[in-house]
Amino acid sequence: MKDQRFDLFFAGLDSEAYKLFGCHRAKKGTKFTVWVESAYKVELITNYNDYKPYPMEKIDDRGVYEVVIEDMDPYYLYRFRIYRDKNTYHDKIDPFAYYGEKRPGNASVMYDLDYYKWQDKDYLKSRHFSYADPVNIYEVHINGFMNENSEELNTYRHLKDTLIPYVKENGFTHIELMPVFEHPFDGSWGYQSSGFFSATSRYGTPYDLMEFIDECHKNDIGVILDVVYVHFVPDDWGLRNYDFRPMFEYPEAHLQSSEWGTYYFNLNSAPVRSFLKSSADFYLSRYHIDGLRFDAVSHFIYHKGNRDLGENIEGLKFIRDLNDTIKKRHKDVMLIAEDSTDYPKVTVETKWDGLGFDYKWDLGWMNDTLRYYKMDHEYRKYHHDLMTFSMAYFYNEKFLLPLSHDEVVHSKGTIVDKMFGTYEEKFHLCRNLFVYMFTHPGKKLNFMGNEIAQFREFDEKKQMDWDLLGYPQHDSFHRFFKDMSLIYKNHPCLYRDDYDWHYFKWIDVNNNAQSIFSYYRQDEKEVLVVVLNMMPISYHGYDIGVPYGGTYTEIMNSEKDIYSGCNMCNFEPVKAKRRKRHGFKHSITIDLAPFAGIIFSAKVQKPHKKKKVDKK
Repeated sequence: MKDQRFDLFFAGLDSEAYKLFGCHRAKKGTKFTVWVESAYKVELITNYNDYKPYPMEKIDDRGVYEVVIEDMDPYYLYRFRIYRDKNTYHDKIDPFAYYGEKRPGNASVMYDLDYYKWQDKDYLKSRHFSYADPVNIYEVHINGFMNENSEELNTYRHLKDTLIPYVKENGFTHIELMPVFEHPFDGSWGYQSSGFFSATSRYGTPYDLMEFIDECHKNDIGVILDVVYVHFVPDDWGLRNYDFRPMFEYPEAHLQSSEWGTYYFNLNSAPVRSFLKSSADFYLSRYHIDGLRFDAVSHFIYHKGNRDLGENIEGLKFIRDLNDTIKKRHKDVMLIAEDSTDYPKVTVETKWDGLGFDYKWDLGWMNDTLRYYKMDHEYRKYHHDLMTFSMAYFYNEKFLLPLSHDEVVHSKGTIVDKMFGTYEEKFHLCRNLFVYMFTHPGKKLNFMGNEIAQFREFDEKKQMDWDLLGYPQHDSFHRFFKDMSLIYKNHPCLYRDDYDWHYFKWIDVNNNAQSIFSYYRQDEKEVLVVVLNMMPISYHGYDIGVPYGGTYTEIMNSEKDIYSGCNMCNFEPVKAKRRKRHGFKHSITIDLAPFAGIIFSAKVQKPHKKKKVDKK
């Protein structure tokens, strides 16, 4: 006996399986549907009737069970009781549940998503995807942003009132939420999930999360969701051994376990592929999410993320299929890969044998850059290439520059604390770093706390150290970061042509003796010249080549006094002289403070057309 409604699911082609499985309103009550591949029998247990079992009917020989409970309203707890034989059973969550009991409870909760009235119709109508748009992402852990009551967890509703105005004020374009899939352990930050359709109840209800996203869209802020489709937490009440044997995980013991103590999803299983594809579509369709950031993509590419174990053929096939399916259904959302490998074509369309992502985290840029800034000044001249190498490969993919939560945990030190030198020098260098980051080609991502130069590493139990803003160094750093964000957002030449090599050029790429870097970004109207001094040495009358004649105005100097700098700036516009320097016909002479990051703006000058001579 087969029910045709489930054919796509069992073929691995269903991206809306959440409409078939789980808990839904029916004409005469509430319908519960579950996939259990092999079972003696399946029952529904719920506190609606003090947990007296309801027998479930097997409606498809491939393992689909269903029951309708009359006159049953939402918000009751429930589980599925799965029997291996007549006397042996265990109770499991609903894999497709829309809501879960707040930890330490682990039951599924009946919840109807249809009553929320979205107010973002105009936003969705105008939403589009374009590489020419600015992307400046603020990565957030919900409980770690702003929570004055340390005894209680933060909430989606509180986030609506605190995070959204803060993001607008600081010039960010998107919020990236660390995983909100239901998860049992706070310390996993959501990366060890149990409910792939359940927005975690620790921060509120699904409607609360919808309201937060709705408010973001009203303020023209996109919302990106961290998703984890490589593995799941192996708790007894969750997906592990769902029918007393591997069903969601690989049956082979050597393929099951990941380095994190989780279980890998069995991507050889067609129903599992439908399950994961449906989770992605669910959050894009029902929660109006604007983008997905995929965690641990290297594990889709190679078995256990290890190149030596060979390519993960099923993983590669799955991720191409998933991305292709999403783009066909949601062409205006962005798909981002957190991938630590050098596997080619990650951001190439699937029709050209790519993986189909829109962006890839440039972890090479991140590692090289932070290694350079950690380094003693005296040794930087020997490692000049750490700062220049990224542009040697940048145009191979559509890269996004991340300074994420991964860099501020596990005793690695925060971004400002990684900087070499004294307490004061760390701030000088960190400002220099962000001038570099915001002017380097590629979209941007920063984890919360980077913008206030937080010294304490991320702790999911504590809010950001907002009291730091009472100290001049941190307050002025925050002002600097906001100004850099706004410069990025308001100068199209810093984002519009990120992935076209014509619009970035090194001016002086080889000055390792002084450890000074210079380059420019441009579009048809404006050119921005960037100069980065990596040493505690100042220069009066430093000459630098520029691509055009005209007047160059300093629009950012990380050493302004308002940023707690030494105030050695170029306060007056600088006139370019027709004097060759660095291979250019024109040059400017500037003052360059120790550790300064400077941006000059000028108009692009088009070549003069020769006048036609009348020979008559």
